Amino acid sequence: MRRALSAFVAAGLLAQAPVPAPAAKEPAACVFCMIVAGTAPSKKVYEDQHVLAFWDIRPRAKVHLLVIPKQHVASLKELDELPADARAALLSACVKVAKDQGILDDGFRLISNSGSNANQSVFHLHFHVVGGEKLREDAITKDPAKR
Repeated sequence: MRRALSAFVAAGLLAQAPVPAPAAKEPAACVFCMIVAGTAPSKKVYEDQHVLAFWDIRPRAKVHLLVIPKQHVASLKELDELPADARAALLSACVKVAKDQGILDDGFRLISNSGSNANQSVFHLHFHVVGGEKLREDAITKDPAKR
């Protein structure tokens, strides 16, 4: 019986049982995925088909926005998983929101923490666009060694 069914499937006369879709890469608890889906709140400042930009909930500067791809990738390490047009849209959106917030000409900082040693706190690729005031010159000072 199994051979007969296989022959019908091979001949295209009988449809195969649907193959389950691979598990989604988006972790169910990814807050940025929930913001993209509209199930978590945000103060959105920009959106297009590839990216979303919104105010950081714990700002470290007068202007502190986050720019994220709508497609879930954990960090810059996985950047190549985004289509080229989404990668370009991500950087273009960073410049656009800086301009829209009036910080383009005086200067702004673009930061992306990638991985636990960089203190990445949300494992969905994102860029911090910060400015609107004079920023500290040394943004990469290590904490003093613990004794």
